[in-house]
Amino acid sequence: MSAKRRRGRGGGTGAAAGRPHPTRPARAALSALLLAVGCTNLPEAPREWSPSVPPAETRAYRIAPGDDLQIFVWQDRDLSSKVRVRPDGRISVPLLGDVEAAGSTPAELGRELERRLAEFVQRPKVTVVVTEFVGPLEQQIRIVGEAVRPQVLPWRPGMTVLDALIAAGGLTPFADANRTMLVRQEAEGPVRYRVRVGDLLGRGDITANARLAPGDVLIVPEAFF
Repeated sequence: MSAKRRRGRGGGTGAAAGRPHPTRPARAALSALLLAVGCTNLPEAPREWSPSVPPAETRAYRIAPGDDLQIFVWQDRDLSSKVRVRPDGRISVPLLGDVEAAGSTPAELGRELERRLAEFVQRPKVTVVVTEFVGPLEQQIRIVGEAVRPQVLPWRPGMTVLDALIAAGGLTPFADANRTMLVRQEAEGPVRYRVRVGDLLGRGDITANARLAPGDVLIVPEAFF
């Protein structure tokens, strides 16, 4: 057999020479490795979470970038509109142009629009309704990595890991579910916890269904094959 043919069977370089060819990007595997190292040594996420500030339902909601607003101007359909709060926190309103919306409650924004519209309309009455909300950054839940639909979710009282996974469409076949990491902002800084998502989804182990806190990040690494 010639040297050329022998190299073709396994002595050469590249995938054609018999070396395994990765089916996933190398950087994704590296990220999974970095997440996996030491993950099993992390403490498990606590089942319960007690807020150190008043629960969200007792505080007035404040508009955030990404929220969808319905603005009703009484008896003036031309001035009524549906808008999305831009990343800069502003909205565009007929007659008024750009108006700062983020950080205000819907009622506060309504009063501000009334004040400014009074230059053009006699005694305007404005109602602002948040139809779809993302919430302020510190009130969001983020799920990244090997989720079917990685995304940002608005935190809700009583929200759990399972709720977040359902909203994200579950996990991909490449997920290393039991190495899922939860990053939480504590008083001393970010704290990492392990979440046994594989046990939760595969065996129905509800002890792994930790309650989420505002600002939590769930990171689902890729499995090794």
